[in-house]
Amino acid sequence: MYNWLVDYGWVLWLVLFLGFAAIETLTLDLFFAMLSVGALAAMLAAILSAPLFLQVVVFCVVALLMIVLVRPAALKHLKTGSKEQRSNIERLIGDTAVTLEPVGSRTGTVKLAGDTWTARSGDGSLLPAGEQVEVTRIEGATAVVEPLRAADTRSIDGHPEDDGGVNGRR
Repeated sequence: MYNWLVDYGWVLWLVLFLGFAAIETLTLDLFFAMLSVGALAAMLAAILSAPLFLQVVVFCVVALLMIVLVRPAALKHLKTGSKEQRSNIERLIGDTAVTLEPVGSRTGTVKLAGDTWTARSGDGSLLPAGEQVEVTRIEGATAVVEPLRAADTRSIDGHPEDDGGVNGRR
């Protein structure tokens, strides 16, 4: 058995590589992807005829370095993308909405991204109908909104309005 591992150790590492990659597709946690890279490095060491103990060391070192150095940076990058990279609910945070009925600390509705959402005021104030508000977060199916600042005049789609140059903007 040991002779087979020495001669065909790369097959074991290939199976581990594919297994870790398959598990990663189910978990999407980037942990098994890092182990998969370690198995790939060990497979390369096996192809280069490294002894079995060195293959295991290569696997451990590469996987550990990937988990400690690459994974945190990759997770941070994935979780804090630009507005264009965000999807679904995250994309609505920071957008402008219009209150359809008064919005208080418990109830109200807003027009947000073409849809009617239940809403509540984030700071507890009562916002009258027809007022433009900013979405600060989404809790379940409720948009938490706050009044726009006076200097912030964005249109319904979240882009700066063209005021015809009245305030020096175009």
